[in-house]
Amino acid sequence: MGKITVETCEIEGLKVITPAVFGDNRGYFMETYHYEDYKAAGIDQVFVQDNQSSSVKGVLRGLHFQINYPQDKLVRVIAGEVFDVAVDLRQGSATYGKWYGVNLSAENKKQFFIPKNFAHGFLVLSDYAEFAYKCTDFYHPNDEGGILFSDPEIGVEWPIPEGMELVMSEKDRNWEGLSAFTNARSNSKA
Repeated sequence: MGKITVETCEIEGLKVITPAVFGDNRGYFMETYHYEDYKAAGIDQVFVQDNQSSSVKGVLRGLHFQINYPQDKLVRVIAGEVFDVAVDLRQGSATYGKWYGVNLSAENKKQFFIPKNFAHGFLVLSDYAEFAYKCTDFYHPNDEGGILFSDPEIGVEWPIPEGMELVMSEKDRNWEGLSAFTNARSNSKA
């Protein structure tokens, strides 16, 4: 125990985790996941899939979620730096539509726990970044959902430096905003 420090965020359920790092002249060692430590911190999930991506500076991925098979995610950066964002999509939540962002880097070794029913995305700030994450459900390609990264209703303050060209998929450029998602959800229940 005590191998991680957990910061709660102003949006209930989101947590920023900093692992203990043990270093010497050879380098360092850290546990990137230990079930008992995470369980003690209130993260008692069974992760079933690990994913990893690489991206170059200016890549913006998101804001993504799975519709019928929502996933809890534990994300981290193993090379480079990203600005990572979660948006609350939980029905009835007092913070519905609110966002929280955190810098994750190979240097700070922080992790970000994002519960089910949040949209997630990140912007690569370094020349190159490798992003790794654990999920509590498998990826279902026909279950993808998304919210437009620049939706003014959400108002994510992406730290886009002057002159940075965003590199995005066509799909990510064309998601609708939060209101369209909320309306679609309401209409599907009617």
